[in-house]
Amino acid sequence: MRELALHILDVLQNAREAGATRVELTVEEDPTEDRLVIEVRDNGKGMDRQTVRKALDPFFTTRKTRHVGLGLPLFAAAAQQCGGGLEIDSEPGRGTRIRAVFRLGHIDRAPLGNVAATILSFLLGEPACDLVYTHRCADRIFHLDTREVRRELGPVPLSHPAVREWLESYIEEGEQAVRGLASESP
Repeated sequence: MRELALHILDVLQNAREAGATRVELTVEEDPTEDRLVIEVRDNGKGMDRQTVRKALDPFFTTRKTRHVGLGLPLFAAAAQQCGGGLEIDSEPGRGTRIRAVFRLGHIDRAPLGNVAATILSFLLGEPACDLVYTHRCADRIFHLDTREVRRELGPVPLSHPAVREWLESYIEEGEQAVRGLASESP
């Protein structure tokens, strides 16, 4: 995949399909350690040990709609190609944790990409699933918890056009700020 955000979207969608009602996404960019860590934790149905072992096999999938499951194997390959790796921790009834580590400055590392669009796409999908998103880069942090947003909105859904527009700009501004790309006001 051309950008890591697409791998993130795939893992988020996997969590939703596993029945998760809450997903935590953490992106940590550490320039001093030359490390990028992407971690997704969910409270979905989880996997047994045998399924975890098979999860990185491209010819294994639990889906009934296709016969291959390339998402996690491609994510793992992208991490390995950049001096890192991918770990899967899961237990039936307790959810799953996917952790991918990359050398941040590796020449072959795909760009992080459009994380705001990825998050918005996930949030507008069905069934509804809360997301706790944290992005750290050096000493800057952006944090979004949709449970807090939903409490403020009351009965107004995240898919309402005005809310959707606000979410998109809020996430884009947060991403720019955490990556040090925000323009300074005079």
